[in-house]
Amino acid sequence: MQTTSWVPLFPEQASTFAWQVDALYFYLIAVSVAFTIPIVVAIFFFAVKYRETDKFATPDEMHGSMVLETVWSIIPFVISMTIFVGGAIVFFNQYTPPDDAMEVYVVGKQWMWKIQHQTGQREINELHVPVGRKVKLTMTTEDVIHNFDIPAFRTKVDAVPGRYTYLWFEATKPGKYHLFCAEYCGLNHSGMGGYIYVMEQRDFDNWLSGNVSGQTPVEAGRDLFENKLGCASCHAGGPAQRGAKLEGIFNHDVKLVGGATVKADEQYIRNSILNPSAQVVEGFQPIMPTFKGQVTEEQLNSLVAYIKSLTPNAGTAAAPATNTAAGAAPATNSAAKPAGNSNK
Repeated sequence: MQTTSWVPLFPEQASTFAWQVDALYFYLIAVSVAFTIPIVVAIFFFAVKYRETDKFATPDEMHGSMVLETVWSIIPFVISMTIFVGGAIVFFNQYTPPDDAMEVYVVGKQWMWKIQHQTGQREINELHVPVGRKVKLTMTTEDVIHNFDIPAFRTKVDAVPGRYTYLWFEATKPGKYHLFCAEYCGLNHSGMGGYIYVMEQRDFDNWLSGNVSGQTPVEAGRDLFENKLGCASCHAGGPAQRGAKLEGIFNHDVKLVGGATVKADEQYIRNSILNPSAQVVEGFQPIMPTFKGQVTEEQLNSLVAYIKSLTPNAGTAAAPATNTAAGAAPATNSAAKPAGNSNK
C-alpha cells in the first residue's frame, strides 16, 4: 500500500534521487522567499519614507558605493551558481542510466502504456519492479508524444515517436505508486495512467514465475531475424553475405561510406532498419529497402535486443535498450533480401 507524504502537497519520496529533486526545489523556494520578502518590504518602506512632501524640493546628490555594488553582484552570482551546479548534478544522476540496470521496454500508445520485461512478461499500464534494484526503461511511442511520469520517484521523460528515450530509477520503498502521462496526447489523455508496483525481491520473483512470459525480446527478435523476416539470408555471414556483419557490432564504431564513423547503438540500429540508405557501412551497397511502417515498435524492440545479444558482454541491462525499441535487423518481411545494407 502506498504511504502518505509528511507534506500532503507532495508525493512520497520513493526513489534514490527523489530527495535530491526535493532539496533543489525547496532551495529554489527558499531563495525566492529570501529575495521576495525583503524587496516587497523595501518597496513599501521607501514609498513611505521618500514620499513627496515638497513639490519643488531638490534631492541630495547620491554617490555609489563600491562595497554595495560588490555585495549585490557576488551574492546573486553565488546563488545562481549553486542553483546551476545543483540542477546539473540532479539532471546527470537522473538521465545517466547505470550499466547494471534491469532493462524494461516501454511503448506508449493512445491511451495506454505497453510494457515488456527482459524475461518476456508483458504488462499494460502497470509495471512491477523489485525494491533496491536499478531499473532502466527504454521507451518509444507508436503515435504521438507521451510522457512517462512517476511523481513518487521524482522522474519523468517524454516518449517520442521515431526515436528512443531513457529513464531509470531505483525504488527505495515497497508500495503502489501512480504512473501518469504528463504530455497532452489526445482526448483520453487524463485516462492514460497506471501504477508502479514496488515489491520485495522474493515477491517480485514470485510474480515473475506466476506470470506467463512467452518469448523474451531476444527470442522474439531471433525468430523474426532468422525465420519470419529472413534477415539471416543477408546478415548471417558466409559467401552469400550481402549485409554488414552484426556479431560484435553493438556499441562499437562503424565506418560508413564517405569516411564518417558512427557508434552502432540502438538508435543507429533502428535508423538502419527504417532508413537504411542514410548510413551505409563501408564496403556494402545501399540495397536494403526501408521497413518503415512494416514492423511495429515492439518488433523493433525485439530485433534490437537480439542484435545486442550478438555482441559478447553487451549486457541487455546495460546497453541503451531504447534504440532497441526500434529494431535492429531488417525488421520486415522484405528484410531478408535487402539486408545487405551497410547500416546493419
